[in-house]
Amino acid sequence: MKIYIDSADIEEIKKAKEYGICDGVTTNPSLIKIAIEKLKAKGQGVEMEQYIKMMCELLGKNRPINLEVISLKAEEMVKEAETLFKKFNSVANNVVIKIPVCTAKQEGEDYFEGLKAISALKKKDIPTNATLVMTPEQALLASKAGADYVSPFAGRIDDLIRKNMGINFNKNDYFPAEGLISEGKIVSDNGIVSGVDLLKKVKQIFDNYGIKTKIIAASLRNARQVREVAEIGIEIATVPFDVLVDMMKHIKTFEGILKFSEDVLPEYKKLFE
Repeated sequence: MKIYIDSADIEEIKKAKEYGICDGVTTNPSLIKIAIEKLKAKGQGVEMEQYIKMMCELLGKNRPINLEVISLKAEEMVKEAETLFKKFNSVANNVVIKIPVCTAKQEGEDYFEGLKAISALKKKDIPTNATLVMTPEQALLASKAGADYVSPFAGRIDDLIRKNMGINFNKNDYFPAEGLISEGKIVSDNGIVSGVDLLKKVKQIFDNYGIKTKIIAASLRNARQVREVAEIGIEIATVPFDVLVDMMKHIKTFEGILKFSEDVLPEYKKLFE
């Protein structure tokens, strides 16, 4: 499974590359804003365009960077995608454009602006990632429209189901994919019992029909979610840096290192002199 870093923090991206675990990056305007404000707080001023080019160069041609449009109408999203692609893809040939799969804010609005934009960008050979995917149906239609990637949001589906169950929760806590029962009934959102279950169903549909669109497990909140999407064979997970850290922690590993260090004999140390 490939791991994308869900961050626009250059220091975090550098560290992940040094660790050998960065296959790409997903960003959005909010993440870029946070990263730039962090630099400004340190007295390191940088312009937005310069900063994004720095990220593209840091990643290089074999690691995609996802950049997001800001408009909600297809024609405007296409223009923004073309602008982003023209400005930044020339740096390392690694730009993917994030398009919301559906831009409607409420019932009754046009649900298909995102798909129209994805379809138009496919004809222009600009790679796209359909984001804010919350159902297998949305993922299927995005793939039909020509999306190169779809990003089902596991964490946000977990949030919705727990809200529907009336459960007070920390959104970063693990939410089990199995056996969600309330008042004797399985709790679900249109047959989806968790964010990981959403990804499982999307993968099953894509496998059924040999769909080539890649699946990015998005909105992952904890290490166990990352493991579970890996277990079902998802191609890519986009992971916040703090979750990467959690993936490395275990009390028995800490104990083992302490024991190994205590047991090193002086004679063994001399082998390295």
